[in-house]
Amino acid sequence: MLRMRSIGSDPQLDPQRCYQAMRARDPRFDGVFFVGVATTRIYCRPVCTVRLPMLERCSFYRSAPSAERAGFRPCLRCRPELAPGHAKVDAVKRLAHRAAERIRSGDLQSGGLESLAAELGSSSRQLRRAIESEFGVGPVALARTYRLLMAKQLLTDTSLRMVDVAVASGFSSVRRFNAAFREQYRLNPSELRRHRGGIEEPGIVLRLGYRPPFAWRELVDFLVGRGSPHSERLVDGVYVRTLTVRDTSGWIAATHDADRCQVQVEVAPELLESLIPLQKLLRSLFDLDAHPSVICAHLRKDPQLAPRVDRCPGLRVPGAVNGFELALRSVVGQQISVKAASTVYSRMVERFGDPIETPYPGLDRVGPSAVRMAELSLPELGEVGLTQQRASTIRGVARAIVDGKVDFERAEPSELASHLLELPGIGPWTASYIAMRGLGDPDALPLADRGLLRGLELQRPAELEARAVAWSPWRAYAAVHIWNDSTGGG
Repeated sequence: MLRMRSIGSDPQLDPQRCYQAMRARDPRFDGVFFVGVATTRIYCRPVCTVRLPMLERCSFYRSAPSAERAGFRPCLRCRPELAPGHAKVDAVKRLAHRAAERIRSGDLQSGGLESLAAELGSSSRQLRRAIESEFGVGPVALARTYRLLMAKQLLTDTSLRMVDVAVASGFSSVRRFNAAFREQYRLNPSELRRHRGGIEEPGIVLRLGYRPPFAWRELVDFLVGRGSPHSERLVDGVYVRTLTVRDTSGWIAATHDADRCQVQVEVAPELLESLIPLQKLLRSLFDLDAHPSVICAHLRKDPQLAPRVDRCPGLRVPGAVNGFELALRSVVGQQISVKAASTVYSRMVERFGDPIETPYPGLDRVGPSAVRMAELSLPELGEVGLTQQRASTIRGVARAIVDGKVDFERAEPSELASHLLELPGIGPWTASYIAMRGLGDPDALPLADRGLLRGLELQRPAELEARAVAWSPWRAYAAVHIWNDSTGGG
C-alpha cells in the first residue's frame, strides 16, 4: 500500500502540508487537494468529517480525476464532486457560498436579489437555484435565518429595546420581526428575554467566541503598534478603535473574556443597523476562526520556531477593518521600520481622516477614505512624510478602488491579488502582506520582510522561502510568531 501511495501521490503536493490542513479541516483548503485513504480505497476532501486517518495511509492529489485514476472511489459523506472549483456543480456551490456570505452581511437587504446576482455575474434565477440546491432554502429564507440568529443573540445578551433589536437584525418593523421570530422558533421574543440564561449587558454588545488558547494582548499590541492613536488605541486594557461600516462611522471597544473564550465588543449606537456585517468584520480582524492547537503543533516541528510558539501559543494573524486602510499601511511600511511607518501613517490619519466623536479622548479620527486620498495631490501627500513614489502608489490604489478596478469586499482573493500587482508600486511584499492580513490567506508570507529575515538571521528572501516550505500551510502564523519575538517587521 505504501508503495502504491508513493506512485499515486502528486509529487507537487507536500504530504505534511496537506495532512496539517486535513487535521484542521480548514475550508480555505477545500478544493485545493484531495486525499486518498489506502485502507478504504476512498478519496475525500480535506474538510471531510470522517475520523482522521494516519498519514502513512494517505496519498494526495490535485484533482478528483487524478485520485480516481489512482484507484480511489469518491467519499459519499463529503462528496468530492462538490469541492470548490473542480466541476460545473462546483461552480454552483461556489456561487451559493459567495452569495451566502454576502447575504449574511446584509447585501440582500440593501440591493435586492437582482443587484446581488449581477454583482456575482449571475442571473437572479440562477442564483436562487444555486442557493436552494446548496442550502435547501431560498435567498429570502437564508437571509431571515441570519437575521433571526443575530436577533436571538441581542435578546439574550443585551437590554436593547425590542425596536432596536429588530432594526439591528435587519427587520423593517417590530411587527415583522415578531411574526418571523414566532414562525421560526415558535416563541415570542419577549418570552425568550424573560427566560434567557445569559448576562444582560447595557448598550450594544456582541459576544464573539473562539478556540483557545488566544494571545489577546499580543494581538491588540500588534494592531495598535501599527496604527494611529487617532483611530485605534488601548485604554486601560480595552482595545478601542474607529471604523466605517457600510458608509456609517462609529467606534468599538473590545475586551477579552478568557473564562468564556469570548471577545466582548461594545458597539457605538451609530452602528446599530450595521451589526450583521460588523460581526463578520470583527471575526476577521481578530482571526477568531483559527485552530491554534493544530497550527502550533505543526509549527513546533521547526526547532527555531518551537520556543517562539511555546512562549505564545495563541497568536493570531491580525486582520484589518477594511482593505484600503491595510493597503495604506502596507505601502507606507515598504522598506522602512515599523516605528517610522506608524509615525507617517498616524500623520496621514490626523491630516486626511474624518473627525468623529467617541467616549475616548484622543480617539477622534476615522481612517482616510479612498475617495479622499484619490483627490489629493502628490505635494499634499508628501507633507505627511511620504516619498513621491509612495505618494503616487497610494493615490493609484485609491483611484483604482474608486474606479472599481480593485474591490476588496467583492473580488475573489486570487483576482484581487493579481489586480493589486498590476498597480505601479505594488510588489510581491505588499501583495503578500495584504493577502495575509486582509484576505485571510493562512499561507501568505512576505518573503522580503526585513523583520523575518533578521529574526531568523537570514540574508536573502530565497533562503526564507526555502526555510518556510516546512511551515506550510501556516506560513502566515509563522511570520507572526517571528515578528512577535523580534523587533520590527510586519
